[in-house]
Amino acid sequence: MSQAALVNPSLLTWSRERAGLSTEQVAKKLPVKPDRVEEWEAGETKPTFLQAQKWASLAHIPFGFLFLPRPPVEQLPLPDLRTVGGIAPQRPSLELLDTVRDSLRKQDWYLEYLQYQEHQPLAFVGRFNSRSRVAEVVDDIRRTLGVNPDAARLDYDKYSRALIEAAEAAGILVMRSGIALGNTHRKLEVSEFRGFAISNPYAPVVFVNSSDAPTARLFTLLHELAHIWIGSSGVSDGNTANGRDEERFCNAVAGEFLAPETQFRTLWNADVNWEENLAPLATRFHISKLAIGRRALDLGYISQAHYSAYYLKILKAFQDEKGGAGDYYRNATAKNSPRLSKAVLTEAMSGRMLLREAGLLLGVQPAKLRTLASKITE
Repeated sequence: MSQAALVNPSLLTWSRERAGLSTEQVAKKLPVKPDRVEEWEAGETKPTFLQAQKWASLAHIPFGFLFLPRPPVEQLPLPDLRTVGGIAPQRPSLELLDTVRDSLRKQDWYLEYLQYQEHQPLAFVGRFNSRSRVAEVVDDIRRTLGVNPDAARLDYDKYSRALIEAAEAAGILVMRSGIALGNTHRKLEVSEFRGFAISNPYAPVVFVNSSDAPTARLFTLLHELAHIWIGSSGVSDGNTANGRDEERFCNAVAGEFLAPETQFRTLWNADVNWEENLAPLATRFHISKLAIGRRALDLGYISQAHYSAYYLKILKAFQDEKGGAGDYYRNATAKNSPRLSKAVLTEAMSGRMLLREAGLLLGVQPAKLRTLASKITE
């Protein structure tokens, strides 16, 4: 008979609920009867070591956690800027916690890597604060990134890619994913967060939740970049009703960057239905119709109800048409940031880093690293 694991029953319950699993779901995966799971959680019987190890894997926790005297206190390792109307959001999901921790782990590696490159601090990080003039911050971001959609005649998609490439070239690690730790069963919910920023003078990070509609992500990217320019870290939900000063400020910077107020007010036609303004202004500013709607909301041309209904329609259309997982290597580069990916792969291909360690850091199978390296330099 297999040896019983002397786990703490309360940790079984905590880990199961933390992972959003029912007793039936755990029972099916182990597999045992639901009654047996309830007995374990009540402390009436104990699982075997193998069953306990499977439990820990299902709950996405280290095996040793099940033997702790009490559940660990878990908090977001970044400021939570999602507070609306003075009300704190619900406890962060396991997916959000793991995504933030993974980004911090990658940033730590990159900071150590930069020490050997004699890298200088980035002058734009924290150059302003939330009391600065919005126009000054926007002008500085424009100068630093150097992307002019008018001169290049970029459409929305190319404009988005150009801004990401410019941010990376400036020294910012831009990470994009819609799932936690590369697990397609662990979706990042847009209702929980749209992005986050980790300010650092040497290796700033911005993360954009790719579960959001593509047309909404550009605003999130600019919002998080604004956080870097004011030296602020935190998790954002992009809510227009957010009362925090820095969130309102970053929203204003993103809006002004994408569609300058003076030009927008000149072009907005109040004599037609508001939705008729979206297409022509989207073409003029090289951004999406959704971004134009967001700017119209910020400037008082439409109501929150109108914008929310339009956004939900766009998001639903994206979710309904969303196909497969996409290109494995392109997704791997996006979730890790091209800049970080190149640094890790350079170390691995030169032999200064084990392929296994590089694979663990990037969340890529070691056997696929050489192919990834060849594609990322194309």
